[in-house]
Amino acid sequence: MRIKLTLSYNGSRFSGSQSQTETGNTVMGVLHQALTRLGISAKPIASGRTDAGVHAFRQVVHLDLPRHWSDLAKLRRALAHQLPASIGIRRLEPAKEDFHARFSARRRVYRYIMSDLPSNPFEAELVTFTPPLELERINNAMRLFEGEHDFEYFKKTGSDVKHYVRTVYKAFAYRRRGYTILYFEANGYLRSQIRMMADAVLKVNSGEMSLTQLQEQIDVKTRHSTDLAPAAGLYLSKIIY
Repeated sequence: MRIKLTLSYNGSRFSGSQSQTETGNTVMGVLHQALTRLGISAKPIASGRTDAGVHAFRQVVHLDLPRHWSDLAKLRRALAHQLPASIGIRRLEPAKEDFHARFSARRRVYRYIMSDLPSNPFEAELVTFTPPLELERINNAMRLFEGEHDFEYFKKTGSDVKHYVRTVYKAFAYRRRGYTILYFEANGYLRSQIRMMADAVLKVNSGEMSLTQLQEQIDVKTRHSTDLAPAAGLYLSKIIY
């Protein structure tokens, strides 16, 4: 039986989500270890990778269960007991045999959470603290990302993809409960693309980068910055199938 597992996690304790040969301290690595202890050898496949320190509200994973695990309610309880407190199970449900967490996804939603209040140690790993933020200026920058673009100048080196064209359906900023949140919805992203876009938006907010310079980088004319915004504020929010 193939199942669809929806997870939330605090990424500050992990070296990213993707399994790695160098360390088992990744979200998928820890999940795989927990499944193995329950007699499930199948490797979990996630909808996509998140960097070290990046969090998730709804990361989607699929895997195939052995026949002896037909009671999904029991499996959920047993798996929750095996996982650390930094990984939570939101849903565990049966899926169609051709469902693929990564390749069946149509859109991916990320949120980048910021605060321009004085920093505090209790949110240091969960929020990016910034200088004063001007919502109108930020939204002027965010709108430039919408549409189909070649994002070659918004990727980290080592991106193993055939092309750099992605479609951003929505990009905007809003305020909620004292936080400023960047919302990105796209069909996919390049390696560290969102953190690079968020950093560019913050540079526009501070005056370090103009809207013209941002447009030049989007148009693959001039690369004005390759900096990444801190991982702490970034959350994989939703996968749309």
